[in-house]
Amino acid sequence: MSDVFSPFSEAALKSLPHLKRPARFLRADAIPETERDADGQHPAVRDYHAISFIPEQVRVPKKIPTSIQVEGKVWFANERTWISWLNISVLLATLSLALFNASKDQVAQNFAYAYALISIGVLIYGYVLYQRRITMIQKRDPGHFDNIAGPVVISSLLFFAILANFIIRVRELKQKNVPIPGSGLFYWLFYGHNS
Repeated sequence: MSDVFSPFSEAALKSLPHLKRPARFLRADAIPETERDADGQHPAVRDYHAISFIPEQVRVPKKIPTSIQVEGKVWFANERTWISWLNISVLLATLSLALFNASKDQVAQNFAYAYALISIGVLIYGYVLYQRRITMIQKRDPGHFDNIAGPVVISSLLFFAILANFIIRVRELKQKNVPIPGSGLFYWLFYGHNS
């Protein structure tokens, strides 16, 4: 009776099948192994996909090992993502090359090297992600295709590279006693316009 009111009780969770992902995922892999009852019917189990209500009793379906169909749009979406990472990598490489060729300053050339390394990192990350997703699609793996860490790391690297460039340039201007454009505005904002 307690399983009816608490579908996530310890006993109910132990009754769930423990599925291990095979090399190639089929629809039948998500169906538990069951035996027919005296009437020749598959047993009824609780549907634990229900979130906002008490789950109903459902019959376990027949176990027919059919392959999961992968639509073409899945392959094309993966390729579009790979092309987007290539686009970002080429854009960063172009910025790096332009910065390297246009400046004789050692600081600018060091930042050109930094942007070139970030560009190579983006290229490698995009390729690894593309290959991993292709493997998951071929295996019909229902796992997660998203990856949050990569874009956050790349954005952080670019942010800190630009921030470091800004800080170094402001310090150089202060050492040469060159007036920094907009510094009066920041002084006015932080210290008030009455002083």
